[in-house]
Amino acid sequence: MRIVIGISGASGVIYAKRLVEELYKKAELDIIISDTAKKIIEEELGLSYKYFEKFGTLHDNKDFFSSLASGSNKFDAFVIIPCSMKTLSAIANGYSSSLIVRVADISLKERRKLIIAPREMPFSSIHLENMLKLSNLGAIILAPCPAFYFKPKSLEDIVNFVVGRILDLLNIENNLFRRWRC
Repeated sequence: MRIVIGISGASGVIYAKRLVEELYKKAELDIIISDTAKKIIEEELGLSYKYFEKFGTLHDNKDFFSSLASGSNKFDAFVIIPCSMKTLSAIANGYSSSLIVRVADISLKERRKLIIAPREMPFSSIHLENMLKLSNLGAIILAPCPAFYFKPKSLEDIVNFVVGRILDLLNIENNLFRRWRC
């Protein structure tokens, strides 16, 4: 399985870090990190964006000559986590201004799995309209909203819940969280 991960400039890069650490064990990864996300990775995680090099191939978000910029390049799924409202808007309106947005455009036109994890709150009507537009086009909108029925004891438990739900959508077995049982 080949999965592309897009990390755009929104808070919540901890989700991307954990997802990449899990997917690395089970899939070939291509990773695109926006310039703003590189700064947020340093701010929120205390890491250089180069931390992600060991998990897959890094692609420059400005490189439209990347193999990922062509629909003829096969990949199984694209996950944008976190997804800024700027990136979400560009995708919803077909404005391929970056490699992340171009790969999302390819995902939509080629009917490949596209999972978008928007990181903003509250959502404005514009945000919601853009999400609805993308959902109607086949994208899966997964706002990183953790459950609390399993009584998380740490930030890691909360992050694992969100990452586990993404892995579920990718049909990748995982035991990152306790599932609901009545």
